[in-house]
Amino acid sequence: MTNVSHRIAGEPVSTPATLDVFNPADGQVIRQVALADTDLVNDVIRIAREAQPAWQATPPARRAQVMFRFKALLERDAAEIARLISEEHGKTLDDALGELRRGIENVEYACGVPELLKGDYSHDAGPRIDSFSNHQPVGVVAGITPFNFPAMVPLWMFPMAIACGNSFILKPSEQVPSTAVKMADLLQEAGLPEGVFNVVHGQREVVEQLIDAPDVRALSFVGSTPVARALYEGGTRNGKRVQALGGAKNHAVVLPDANLDNAANALIGAAYGSAGERCMAISVAVCVGDETADALVDKVVARARDLNVGPGTEDGMDMGPLINAGHRDKVFGYLNAGVEAGAELVLDGREHPMVSHSDGYYLGPTLFDRVKADMSIYTDEIFGPVLCVVRVSSLDEAIQLINAHRYGNGTCVFTQSGEAGRVFADAIEVGMVGINVPLPVPAAYHSFGGWKESLFGDLHAYGPDSVRFYTRRKAVTQRWPSSEHTDVVRLTFPASS
Repeated sequence: MTNVSHRIAGEPVSTPATLDVFNPADGQVIRQVALADTDLVNDVIRIAREAQPAWQATPPARRAQVMFRFKALLERDAAEIARLISEEHGKTLDDALGELRRGIENVEYACGVPELLKGDYSHDAGPRIDSFSNHQPVGVVAGITPFNFPAMVPLWMFPMAIACGNSFILKPSEQVPSTAVKMADLLQEAGLPEGVFNVVHGQREVVEQLIDAPDVRALSFVGSTPVARALYEGGTRNGKRVQALGGAKNHAVVLPDANLDNAANALIGAAYGSAGERCMAISVAVCVGDETADALVDKVVARARDLNVGPGTEDGMDMGPLINAGHRDKVFGYLNAGVEAGAELVLDGREHPMVSHSDGYYLGPTLFDRVKADMSIYTDEIFGPVLCVVRVSSLDEAIQLINAHRYGNGTCVFTQSGEAGRVFADAIEVGMVGINVPLPVPAAYHSFGGWKESLFGDLHAYGPDSVRFYTRRKAVTQRWPSSEHTDVVRLTFPASS
């Protein structure tokens, strides 16, 4: 059995306590991951703190060269990384490769760090006074990442953090540990100095220790809203900079003028891709008018029935299993709750043959119609392949419905009307908006983040906000008076005029 160790100062480190890692496609234990204790976490924080000053003193152009080499190594080993993701998460190989490619885009953005760290300069801001500003690293920063994107979400964080001159401690989900270790090895191969990037595995106790550690200056997190809120409150209480991305309930509005074939095809991918285990998954289709809803439901059901569900490592699969048995049972519970609340279960994923004929954690595509806003299948983030259809009478009603929800991560509208698209984009209280784009994940040179209970903190993930998050701005004002100039004593507050 393969053991997944920590990576500290470029070396594998094992610890006595371990946890089984399962392949969700068949329920079998495939690896064991080492779990950190208090002493090991203290050691890795010390190592990261000691490595950071020399890395900060390294010119940004040389730091960028490490990122260029790291990008090339990720591309070289893409197939191996995708296999690791699929084995431990369950998503298909194609989906895993897509996740990795989106992560690599963030490495590409970090390669431009010499330009991104350029400050401002003002000559003669006052009499013989010049002012300039620059970006300096925060110090030791940590990232706590979820199971659903073992490569992409960490790549939202550590490439830019490292490129900006910080050292980084990654605590990946213990359910999908191998990808993080693989990326640590590639960083070392790319020439990153020892101690600048470290991986520690663990559970809640490790996270709490990172929250409380004085030498950890900033925390990045992606996960559920309750944990995001607790981490944000704990980190900020300890004086840390925190960005904590939480849950979502993403809506797609389908207007009567929409191309319904296009909308149905898009919803199949957005609702059922990666078994719905995406924070940007569309889990609610808001149909304007019964005619629109009836036609869309028919098209989605027909397409969903044709999806190939099975092990993600096998060719031709459209959807793999859920992450573990406990989560599968939780999703099953939501299906029961939806039926009890009066929603119409049009397509029951529990009836899929893989559910009864496999030891894996499967649920087929599921569709509810006539869902109401007070049902738990509407209010809660289910995080499974479950699409709910809500019927409304107008675009205004759809907007009001979405704006009333506690989450505000992503949304989209399907329409052929430019006016309707613009009204929707302006009025909706959601951080990321698509118009005929079901998963409006911003490109790497923008930033990713929601509103309301989907984000705690002022700065979004990756893109320009990541430079702001992983650096502190310093303003310098300097004066070089001429040798003939003699100062006089001034007690008034200085002004530029």
